[in-house]
Amino acid sequence: MKKILAEWKGYLMSGISYMLPVVIGGSLVVAVPKLIGLCFGITSFDAYKTGFWFYMGQIEAVGWIGVGLVNLVLAGYIAYAIGDKPALAAGFIGGSLASSSNMGFLGALVAGFAAGYTARWCHNKLHVGEKFESIMPLVVVPLLSTMVVAILMGVILKQPLTWINVSLVAWIKQMSTSGVSAITLAVIMGAMIGSDLGGPVNKAAWMAGNVLLAEKIYTPAMIVNVAIAGIPLGYAFATTFFKHRFSDELLDAGLSDWFMGFIGITEGAIPFTLVNPLKLIPINMIAGAAGSAYLIGLIVCAAIIGVLAPLAVDFNQTQSEEQVTDDNEDDININFEA
Repeated sequence: MKKILAEWKGYLMSGISYMLPVVIGGSLVVAVPKLIGLCFGITSFDAYKTGFWFYMGQIEAVGWIGVGLVNLVLAGYIAYAIGDKPALAAGFIGGSLASSSNMGFLGALVAGFAAGYTARWCHNKLHVGEKFESIMPLVVVPLLSTMVVAILMGVILKQPLTWINVSLVAWIKQMSTSGVSAITLAVIMGAMIGSDLGGPVNKAAWMAGNVLLAEKIYTPAMIVNVAIAGIPLGYAFATTFFKHRFSDELLDAGLSDWFMGFIGITEGAIPFTLVNPLKLIPINMIAGAAGSAYLIGLIVCAAIIGVLAPLAVDFNQTQSEEQVTDDNEDDININFEA
């Protein structure tokens, strides 16, 4: 079991290593025009149709495209680490679906591992005649691995996750209008933001805040924005004061998290959280809940993660190079030759 967990850890760290430049590059391209605008009191470029601020808005939009690729790259390169190049297509498709369907980074993990292991199984267990070997990595493996991802992500998981999202939005809206105390609401919504960092639970809290903001109910939007900013700031804080607990790659990511936190890009916390989700997701939730419940919430949220995360997890992880292939199962031979 330990060997399997070490393998999974290695595949995950491989995906993170490819994802980090995308997170950092995209977020910094968002941050630069944002910060320039804020220096002149401009919080949004949407109203500008020409001129300097219009072009700043176009640059920011390109950065958001980069941030939006996080799940695609994560799933694709987890799949690549497991099943090599034939697994890339299914991994990319599954990661893209995780983003478009609000499944978040947890959905991307499912897609990446499903694509990778399907591709590996095809490579190890399906054999064709020498004449047709070239079609395996180009046609057969991408077809079967993408089909598995399509069934898993597009059929089995999509409807339940959509139902979760809609139900949670309705629940938060009902709480906000039924006299539930602001602290109780803050604890619940802050924990939701920290739970899956862009997944259905996080998106439900964020969406409810925006829906209610349009109805001139302001508290939920304030709550979610504290957690959205505070969680990446927490990891920025941790990499600043606990440098010995982090790898060089994550130290670089921590620098960009200062910017991501200030402009509200929660995805900056994903590379850190993926190092040990079982320990770090609860810490993210506690920080989001506690931070949203207090007037000095941003500091509280960042401080909890900044202290607890490096104490709970050693982020100096290296990619495992062990790969185990079980050769005990029977191979399936497919012979197309006459």
